[in-house]
Amino acid sequence: MVRKLRKKFVITAMLSLLVILVVMIGIINAVNVYSMFQDADNLLTMLADNNGYFPDMRRMNPAPADDKLTPDKPFSFDRLNDAKRVEMPYQSRYFFVRFDADGAITETNLMHIAAISEASASDYASAAYAGNKAKGMYHSYRYYRVNNEDGTSLIIFVDLSVSMINVYKLLFQSLCIGALALVAMFILVYMFSGRAVAPVVESLDKQKRFITDAGHELKTPLAVISANVDVLELEGGKNEWTSSIKNQTKRMNDLVKNLLTLSKMDEEVMHVVYSDFDMSSVIRESASSFETIASSKGKNYMVEIDDGIHITGDKNAISQLSSLLIDNAIKYSSDKGRIFVKLSKTNTIQFEVSNTCDNIPKGNLDRLFDRFYRADSSRSRDTGGYGIGLSVARAIATSHGGTIEAQKEGDNIIRFLVTLPKQLPKSIQRTK
Repeated sequence: MVRKLRKKFVITAMLSLLVILVVMIGIINAVNVYSMFQDADNLLTMLADNNGYFPDMRRMNPAPADDKLTPDKPFSFDRLNDAKRVEMPYQSRYFFVRFDADGAITETNLMHIAAISEASASDYASAAYAGNKAKGMYHSYRYYRVNNEDGTSLIIFVDLSVSMINVYKLLFQSLCIGALALVAMFILVYMFSGRAVAPVVESLDKQKRFITDAGHELKTPLAVISANVDVLELEGGKNEWTSSIKNQTKRMNDLVKNLLTLSKMDEEVMHVVYSDFDMSSVIRESASSFETIASSKGKNYMVEIDDGIHITGDKNAISQLSSLLIDNAIKYSSDKGRIFVKLSKTNTIQFEVSNTCDNIPKGNLDRLFDRFYRADSSRSRDTGGYGIGLSVARAIATSHGGTIEAQKEGDNIIRFLVTLPKQLPKSIQRTK
């Protein structure tokens, strides 16, 4: 139990951190990409407004004296912006191509770039011109198209190769940092998970200890009550009052037995003997014991059990599992309803109990296996159910390395399917 709690705690913490890191890394890189395109579009707009040139920079002349940064200016954010503005014409790599009204190239300006030839620039511009988009990407170039009133066009390309390399670097670095953070977080969470779940473990241990102690203490007064009722029946004969006391005593004994079974399975201290036995004969014997009960209540009771199915497990527990599921089907099946018990084997052993039901619970049927869960409290009182039998059934199936699930078929049939391996998994403790 402690190991399961620690595992759940670690998984929950790691998944939470993973979600946070994915969101943070995604936002950071998305903002970085958006900023790259935003800067490129601002640059292209400025160039387009000035016919393909920087303002007052039709030739690569030195910046005017009043634009240069002087040593007496203090370092500040404004100084950085000034430096960026002054150096922008020298740092930007771009070219532009002009088209006449007929779509023929009239000018190709490569004065601000060295990584592309005139022929390549013409090909890029022709492809962008044919696309007829105002802006877009072509390879590592961001382009912007200006259509003039006289029918001519100007397409400006800005080289984003350096910016894209920086984008990939940031993505790689953020992923590496995120992976390292996950590893470090896993180590820390695992180290401190024991302390984190300690209060819960202590509470569960006290609860189990209370159930175990209370169960054992209840056995004695129940036995005394049962013996006293037998004496009363010997002296005064049976009557409705003694029958009622015996029925309620039996119900209490069953409840105590199931509670102790669940408590022991939770504590993983059940001293049982796992051995190879004929599961077909065990299920058949258990099913036959309910034939009279089903017949007396007018149920259509059908059994289909394949012969020669053997399993390695606890014989008594498997018998209890089948009895719990069949008893549950008889209690909650509809009036004059149908109950079907089936045992078959493929790659796994499948034990199925289905029954017709007037009111199948809506939503997740897995809730039926929760302790003391009852979908219909009034019907449970009539049938004598406590909502613990299916919890015991799941505990037995799990202790044998199997699963149990509730399935809805149509509108009025509910099926409980138990899937068991032929051999016990190595992870399950065997006591021989």
